[in-house]
Amino acid sequence: MNYQLNDKRALVSGSTAGIGFAIAAALAAEGAEVIINGRTDDRIAEAIQRIQKTNPKARLHAFAGDLSDANQIGELYKRFSKLDVLVNNVGMYEPKPFEKITDADWHKIIEVNFFSGVRLSRAYLPVMLNHNWGRIIFISSESAVQIPKEMIHYGVTKTMQLALARGLAETTMGTGVTVNSVLPGPTASEGVEGFVKNMAREQGKSPEQVEKEFFQNVRPSSLLQRFATNEEVANLVAYVASPLSSATNGAALRVDGGVVRSIL
Repeated sequence: MNYQLNDKRALVSGSTAGIGFAIAAALAAEGAEVIINGRTDDRIAEAIQRIQKTNPKARLHAFAGDLSDANQIGELYKRFSKLDVLVNNVGMYEPKPFEKITDADWHKIIEVNFFSGVRLSRAYLPVMLNHNWGRIIFISSESAVQIPKEMIHYGVTKTMQLALARGLAETTMGTGVTVNSVLPGPTASEGVEGFVKNMAREQGKSPEQVEKEFFQNVRPSSLLQRFATNEEVANLVAYVASPLSSATNGAALRVDGGVVRSIL
């Protein structure tokens, strides 16, 4: 399907690996001009090389910077003042018992997972409204509606994203701009794959066995009964980023493998 993104410029925050990288690659494959973001030039150069290996015609730009830092977002805006698609993907997670989550831990995860999206949206939503077209997409998580007891602070920030996205969508009424959230379930991101391999090594099991036991014991409600691929998540994001999704606004769209049992 042609997603009609040839004349669009997109930014995917945190796009050198995992879901962010897959989204950037998917948008580039659909013809969008994509800004690749990471913290270091080396990581960005590696990501660009990987995309261009399979898509030599990809139109890619680099921005090295920490987008949880307001000053870095100012630098980004100076270089790229026009944007059609903003994917708020950058994020962090840290399994930690609630009683050991310090104020500093809370502040850090809120800055990265929530305020990065606040600041980027504050910079680019007016641009989109002025052009009467744009897409803002927050990469949330099924943890937003099923707060994990092992990392409550992470789940809370993902719920915050849902509220922010819905509120911003209300400001776009009657325009060609939309704001939506996408909620992945357990996904084979870079961090998850490393965790599974470490667990397999420590327990003397295969990664496949560790994955199977994870879904039996930790996420038994999953209908997929495996980790989703980054590309499976990116497929939905590419559609939401496209002109074809014009009637989808203010929505929280799940690509969670059926983990969340609620029908709403």
